[in-house]
Amino acid sequence: MTVVEPAAPPTAALRPADAQQTFRAVLDALARPGQVFRLPVDHRLPAALWPTLALADLGTGVCLLDPDRRWAESVRTATSAPAVPLERARLVAALRPITGDEVRALHRGSAGAPERAALLSVAVESIDGGPRTWLLSGPGVPGVKKIAPAGVPDDLVTARRDAVAGFPAGIDVLLVAPDGAVLGLPRTTRIEEDG
Repeated sequence: MTVVEPAAPPTAALRPADAQQTFRAVLDALARPGQVFRLPVDHRLPAALWPTLALADLGTGVCLLDPDRRWAESVRTATSAPAVPLERARLVAALRPITGDEVRALHRGSAGAPERAALLSVAVESIDGGPRTWLLSGPGVPGVKKIAPAGVPDDLVTARRDAVAGFPAGIDVLLVAPDGAVLGLPRTTRIEEDG
């Protein structure tokens, strides 16, 4: 009987130009909540993995919520970032639906060191076309911005609200679609579900 091993994922290393473009898109998305930016995706890699690949380094703890655990070793090799438990990670890539309890467990930093909080990249089906409308407001949002992401876990808004309640500590979230569309939800953004 022959055992067939699953195919190894392709290398997760980003070219320098792609890493720079991803870094810029992440910064822009967090500075302008609700506005869509683009990652330079290569469909051999999950789009929600790109922010982690671009931002991780030797001193940045990473956690991948990966349904088949196929990307962890590839990311570790590409970035040299240590794999850490969810509660200690600074960069989290949710390639499968994340639960509300997992969102609440993310590292929030502290009032004295809010920059130590987690950045969560959530894989979604699409940035728009979802069944529920969210109303965004706060710094970086002119007035109120309506979005309707598709494929978002049902309790993400409530769990995120709990995770950012201790501002300036809190978490920052990126919604990332397979086509590379990315939308930022920094901890300063208020989200209300419409209807």
